[in-house]
Amino acid sequence: MFSPILLFVYILIFLEDRREIFVKEPIRLGLNGKEFRMYKFRTMIPNAHKEILNNSKYLNLKKKWNEKDRKLGISEDSRITKIGKILRKTDIDELPQFVNVLKGEMSIVGPRPMYTLEVEEHLKKYPKDAEMIERILSVKPGITGIWQVSGRNDIVFKDRVKLEDEYSQSYNIFLDTKIFFLTPYVILTRRGVHE
Repeated sequence: MFSPILLFVYILIFLEDRREIFVKEPIRLGLNGKEFRMYKFRTMIPNAHKEILNNSKYLNLKKKWNEKDRKLGISEDSRITKIGKILRKTDIDELPQFVNVLKGEMSIVGPRPMYTLEVEEHLKKYPKDAEMIERILSVKPGITGIWQVSGRNDIVFKDRVKLEDEYSQSYNIFLDTKIFFLTPYVILTRRGVHE
């Protein structure tokens, strides 16, 4: 159903800078902590994650990024491409994750897949949260989930861990159906998106 859109976006990204189409880094944690590559259209410069961590050119941006719980608005982040701004404002960059669903790495609804680095850094600050992280990772991650429909980027990582831990202990078909049908509303209203 989405293949014509995916093909069109694929071409647009390629035409903008002739570079890779999908995000390479960072690797995500899936079911039982198994690392996997989550497919997502590239909306930033190539290797944007490594660039902000290691390139002195982005020192001020990195400081701001860390202060804001590693979430910057579209207008704040100079790494975002022209096409990337459109993709992010429409959430079209997330559509390739249906490939992860077909591969069995993700489900439609579940906890948002976390980065290895963000989990490691979180556990350095809050080692007692290890049990919560373990419970979250015992559930297959989803394209959408409780975090996305509850406030998304307005929720700092520590609170996201608590929220997704609660979900991982009580998810059921009724809750997942509610999240599924709330998702289009959240996308259209841009609730919790920093623009």
